[in-house]
Amino acid sequence: MISLDGERRETPVDRLKALVDADLDAVNEEILGRMRSEVELIPELADYLISSGGKRLRPMLTLAAAKLCGFTGRSHIALAAAVEFIHTATLLHDDVVDGSELRRGKQAANLVYGNPASVLVGDFLFSRSFQLMVTSGHMRVLDILSNAAAVIAEGEVLQLATANDTATTEDTYLAVIQAKTAALFAAATQVGAVIAERPDTEEAALESYGRNLGIAFQLVDDALDYSGNQAKLGKSVGDDFREGKITLPIVLAFRRGSADERAFWKRTMEEVEQTDADLKEAMALLEKHGTVEATIERARHFGDIAKDALAIFPESETREVLQDLVEFVVSRGH
Repeated sequence: MISLDGERRETPVDRLKALVDADLDAVNEEILGRMRSEVELIPELADYLISSGGKRLRPMLTLAAAKLCGFTGRSHIALAAAVEFIHTATLLHDDVVDGSELRRGKQAANLVYGNPASVLVGDFLFSRSFQLMVTSGHMRVLDILSNAAAVIAEGEVLQLATANDTATTEDTYLAVIQAKTAALFAAATQVGAVIAERPDTEEAALESYGRNLGIAFQLVDDALDYSGNQAKLGKSVGDDFREGKITLPIVLAFRRGSADERAFWKRTMEEVEQTDADLKEAMALLEKHGTVEATIERARHFGDIAKDALAIFPESETREVLQDLVEFVVSRGH
């Protein structure tokens, strides 16, 4: 986070990283080791994406959840690596499906290596994630993470089925992000309680924390695509609009708009017939109906649920950092 005087301030993500730093180093070593293959393209392509600046947020959540539950073993290292492999595999597949040109500020891997290689290396990373799950020795862990992988795939198919459809409802949109994003957040935190053999109440609390944090995270991401803050973060504004991607700001603007405004959304989002002036018009309509702010407010609602879920745990530095992380995720939209 950059202050007004230009000095970078420590964020909850920085604090989370510091909290699990030693374990995170071990996770990174595990990831590098599991990326090895005699087929040279596999480690090359996987490294291209994995080394491109991701924050490792999901594996850090696994490590922090295990710490919160007092876990003292080593299996959380492999599980955190498995979570990162699932996430990376879905990114590779996402970029192929979406035809994305950029990922984390770099040219998308599918443009560099081609769609077939991206899909197949994504499959390789999924297989590695399952190998890592097995090493924990917990069938419950295997059940949770494998189910998350299946739910993510279902979310991808649901998003594809509703692509460029202005008739998409808020409920359908939420179903997509719960599957595509929140499912892995939920699994990442839930398994921390499972390997620590904590009571069902704590397992459920961490699942709720991760799921609601994931929903808030994606809501804010979708709002930021139409926000001036996106430019401040060094990202381009309006990528979702140019792709005709139906996110909550658009869903709400379509519902609240006039007949002429709905015709505009149908042309630009369904038919993806856009002029250079259309993005400016789209953002004006979103501002008129307050849909970016409404999306952030919904994120705050889910964020509050996530914070409340942690209340059953005793006060600790880990609990405080996880709660502050929620506020940080939501505040990105302001």
